[in-house]
Amino acid sequence: MTSIFIAEILGTMLLILLGNGVVANVVLKGTKGNNSGWIVISTGWALAVFVGVVVAGPYSGAHLNPAVTIGLAAAGKLSWNLVPEYLAGEMVGAMLGAFLVWLFYKDHFKVTEDEVGKRACFCTVPAIPNTFSNLISEIIGTFVLVFVIFYLAGPELSLKGGAVEMGVVDARAVVGLGSIGAVPVAFLIWAIGLSLGGTTGYAINPARDLGPRIMHAILPVKGSSDWGYAWIPIAGPIIGAVAAAILFSFI
Repeated sequence: MTSIFIAEILGTMLLILLGNGVVANVVLKGTKGNNSGWIVISTGWALAVFVGVVVAGPYSGAHLNPAVTIGLAAAGKLSWNLVPEYLAGEMVGAMLGAFLVWLFYKDHFKVTEDEVGKRACFCTVPAIPNTFSNLISEIIGTFVLVFVIFYLAGPELSLKGGAVEMGVVDARAVVGLGSIGAVPVAFLIWAIGLSLGGTTGYAINPARDLGPRIMHAILPVKGSSDWGYAWIPIAGPIIGAVAAAILFSFI
């Protein structure tokens, strides 16, 4: 259990707790924030990313997203050997965060009849189900996320003690930190949510959707987990991230 794995668990857990938490606050019956709207949801998600990045950033670079991890690796900014560790931490963190949202809003889940709304507190739900259009939405949204991150963060390879002398690089990409700080990444997520989030709920993060969807299936929440749709918020973000990496490398 290295610092990368633990940091990605904690950062992603906070991301999902606060991100899905704001959805629950808006969607579930009887909450103080019920029906407060898309501006609240998109702002809450942006701030959730800020919190996750601040916590995980110094130790892992705060990817918090398999699409970001794969995009960095595809661009040559991260060793492929580290990718499984990042992905494992992100998935575990996403599942823990989803469990905490359910625990926190347990009473409100019980009194809410809308099964689709309750599922939305875990994973994404398309506004208009259309396989091609939904996939394109996730591809474009994630492309914007990863492509802009390359310019915001200036991903670079970091060196641990002794790595230079041994000729071995510990390739941890630093994302959204250093002199830039975590604030621009939060603004980026906010912009994507406001402009591109209306079609699919902008998963733009396979772990953010898959981990909570698994928890929705496990926890005593009534309704289908809609596994027929689940591949779209996995494949779309990965395709978008790789496309962003290819364009960035070419430029």
